Amino acid sequence: MRGMSERQYAAHCGLSRGAIQKAKAAGRLVLHEDGSIDAEASDALRAQTTDPSKTRKAPKEQRLKPVPEAAVSAVGDTLREQGLAAPATGGGTTFLQAKTAHEVLKAQERRIRLQKLKGELVDRARAETLVFRLAREERDAWVNWPARVAALMAAELGADTAAMQKVLEAHVRAHLEELAQPRIAL
Repeated sequence: MRGMSERQYAAHCGLSRGAIQKAKAAGRLVLHEDGSIDAEASDALRAQTTDPSKTRKAPKEQRLKPVPEAAVSAVGDTLREQGLAAPATGGGTTFLQAKTAHEVLKAQERRIRLQKLKGELVDRARAETLVFRLAREERDAWVNWPARVAALMAAELGADTAAMQKVLEAHVRAHLEELAQPRIAL
């Protein structure tokens, strides 16, 4: 036998024997008269006819694409949040660190999903709506309070009811304006 067998050539290329048989059937290998495979000529022919984007192994001249700095910093932030060692800025993130950050994020996501299913978490938009409605009801109750109590207070003090209501309304509105100053930031 002048060349290599299918098994030998598969080991030589790092491919499966089935892939070599398909390439042989498709005419992408150079064969000797005895049916053995001419390794050098077959390597050259396969390199010309094989689409590099469809190979499992990238050609040696192709280098890995750089990871965006935002992704590296996100990995570092996640690791720091969990109290784990994070890569230095500008330094390389190891595969183990990136995998750890990925697993931590998956665990956090699952924990949040579980808390939501248990009813421990609420929808932010719904909570904001409820707080807004509660605050509006409270404000309306205070705005209507002077009209309800002005007559009673005026009778106790022997004052004019209309004047009492006007003074109470002015003070209540001033107080409500003070309360409206801080904003809730969720």
